[in-house]
Amino acid sequence: MNTRSVVSEEQRLQYREEGYFVLEGAIPDAQLGVLRDECAFLIREQEAEMDRTGSDILNLSRRNSRYFVFLPYRNRPALGEFIFSDLMAEICRATIGNSAKLFWEQFVVKGTDKKGAEFPWHQDSGYVDRAHTPYVNAWIPLDDVTEENGTIYILPFSRAGTRERVEHNPLPGSNDRVGYFGSDPGVSVVARAGSIAVFSSVSFHRSGVNATKAMRRAYSIQFSPETVLDADGSLKGLDVPFLENGKRVR
Repeated sequence: MNTRSVVSEEQRLQYREEGYFVLEGAIPDAQLGVLRDECAFLIREQEAEMDRTGSDILNLSRRNSRYFVFLPYRNRPALGEFIFSDLMAEICRATIGNSAKLFWEQFVVKGTDKKGAEFPWHQDSGYVDRAHTPYVNAWIPLDDVTEENGTIYILPFSRAGTRERVEHNPLPGSNDRVGYFGSDPGVSVVARAGSIAVFSSVSFHRSGVNATKAMRRAYSIQFSPETVLDADGSLKGLDVPFLENGKRVR
């Protein structure tokens, strides 16, 4: 996918100073359709497995409540056309620099039963238990997102009081972690489908419940300037080279 420069100097500066920016309507309709189709296929696949096992629970997914599809690229290589596109390359160069590896990607779908779909304040880096260089998250709404259907809220560095990783506390009864306990509501990302919220792994963010009657779908792609390791030294996530010295190698 060929694109003109979409990240402005003002957005680059905002990322450095506040940890985020939003690209409105950055993804062409045809490519957005591919992402939606992939998401729908993977959700149907999860529900079929739920049917087979006679359960409404599959790992972290809950039927009609929330669906997580972790690292779908491994089994759905068609996603690579977008993951390793010119657009993603520009986002990486504007944020983490000239070295980038695909570290993580996932679909997150919020269902319509208003249960289990609220996520507390956290940094993505709060889930990495080993010292690492901050990475970047490209969060892509596949549907128009509003405060009513559970969009994300981002806390700018200047309001969070830090741009460093902080220790997170586990949320009782779930796998979620919490790292910010202040009263700032953050900046809501209200955007149309195909926009991209770009934020640092040390930027605090949260999301609310989906209070509408339609699914709220999103795709998240995370790139790191280095290999990310788990606490025991094993590989965490993926380690797929994308940019080296600013040039695409994939």
